[in-house]
Amino acid sequence: MSRILIGVMGPGGGAGDEALAAARELGRLVAREGWALVTGGRAAGVMEAAGRGAREAGGLVVGILPGEDAGGASEFVDVAVATGMGQARNNVNVLSSRAVVACGMGAGTASEVALALKARKPVVLLHAGREAEAFFKYLGGDRVTVADSAQEAVEAVRKMIGD
Repeated sequence: MSRILIGVMGPGGGAGDEALAAARELGRLVAREGWALVTGGRAAGVMEAAGRGAREAGGLVVGILPGEDAGGASEFVDVAVATGMGQARNNVNVLSSRAVVACGMGAGTASEVALALKARKPVVLLHAGREAEAFFKYLGGDRVTVADSAQEAVEAVRKMIGD
């Protein structure tokens, strides 16, 4: 049986301390569930923090990288997937994930949430901001859940994917 892949997406740069701490906890909790973590794979922001948390909990981290090689990959990535697709790799992140948790918000994260909704994937928003929450709830309806903590986000994912 293959492992369930859960995407944790968020800003690479400009993520606040609260989002980074939540991403690290998300990584830990994803690993404890026995799921594999999917991130953008770079050594920055939410990607790095979530990968660190998953590694600390003994989890598997898959990094979907924008470049043609593993250069710039986080030290916490176990499986580096070089796409050569730049930001278009966001679609690979989303389509590879059974559910997506957006931790923090930026333009790249917003594109991943929009792609997830277009692909009919469940989405959990954590520290996304009220405007983003309202917008994505409007677009995604029941497929979007707003969480107040990493634990609540993982519980929502569990319920959404039926695991």
